Amino acid sequence: MGFRDRYGREHDELRISVTDRCNLRCRYCMPVEPEWFPREAILRYEEIARLARIFARRGVRRLRLTGGEPLLRRDLVRLVELLRGIPEVEELSLTTNGVLLEDLAEPLVAAGLQRVNVSLDTLRPERFRALAGRDALARVLRGLEAAAAAGLAPIKINTVLVRGVNDDEAVELARFARERAWELRFIEVMPLDNHGGWDPSRVVPGAEIRRRIEARWPLVRDPEADPRAPATRFLYRDGGGAIGFVDSVSAPFCATCSRLRLTADGKLATCLYAQEETDLRALVRGGASDAEIERTIEAAVARKGRGGALEVLERQSPPPLVRTMHQLGG
Repeated sequence: MGFRDRYGREHDELRISVTDRCNLRCRYCMPVEPEWFPREAILRYEEIARLARIFARRGVRRLRLTGGEPLLRRDLVRLVELLRGIPEVEELSLTTNGVLLEDLAEPLVAAGLQRVNVSLDTLRPERFRALAGRDALARVLRGLEAAAAAGLAPIKINTVLVRGVNDDEAVELARFARERAWELRFIEVMPLDNHGGWDPSRVVPGAEIRRRIEARWPLVRDPEADPRAPATRFLYRDGGGAIGFVDSVSAPFCATCSRLRLTADGKLATCLYAQEETDLRALVRGGASDAEIERTIEAAVARKGRGGALEVLERQSPPPLVRTMHQLGG
């Protein structure tokens, strides 16, 4: 039986952050001058693989590598090989900003990576520079093309819209993805920067964006979509592919959450907004058995709350966070 919480939710996906470091400075994700974890605090690949095997034996079937920016972690291909060697794992994917993807797409596929999500909030170079703090849009676009050429599929684009900043590009981004048979997912900006910068008036509700897209290309709800997925998935009526809406602030999906998170420094988080973490690194390095680690994970999942996003919706204010987004993993 998989890890089950007190609300009856089964957890079959583990998001593994491999580093807190990033080569962009997206304003909704991290402070301008972040403090990085010391190198000795970061889990080694063998430690990650051991924990992944424990999770897999208890029903976790999907692994997603995140960061920070995961492609900054040296020799990430080796970790992919280790994780693909776990028999129970059915899907291994990666979330990246795409800056380093052009050179790494083929080696990652050869190692066993199956899917990729690439963050892309604008198609305008000057706006990309303003949002991400780096002039790297061309590299991201080349990375997407390299991912497609290497056979990663489906390719999904994650777009965070902020009112008054980039929400005027919604239709333009949808057209860009449609033309390439890539799946765009609009994500509502969440209060995860932890420095008081989140403003609920800057949230662009998914329903609003959906109306804009439907005015150009009619949509129909995907009848075969995974009901536990964070994105509500729609199909273009004209056969132009799919599009998703992650309404994490206006319509939280906490009731069907099936995800757990392992941070780069070895802490288990049961929710993006969790106030409590469980130190698995200390157990791994302290000589604990697999059975002891499994019992610790089981107890942590059993304590999982109903969902921090529900509190954000009700209060329209962010809770205090243990970490910022780049430290937690998307």
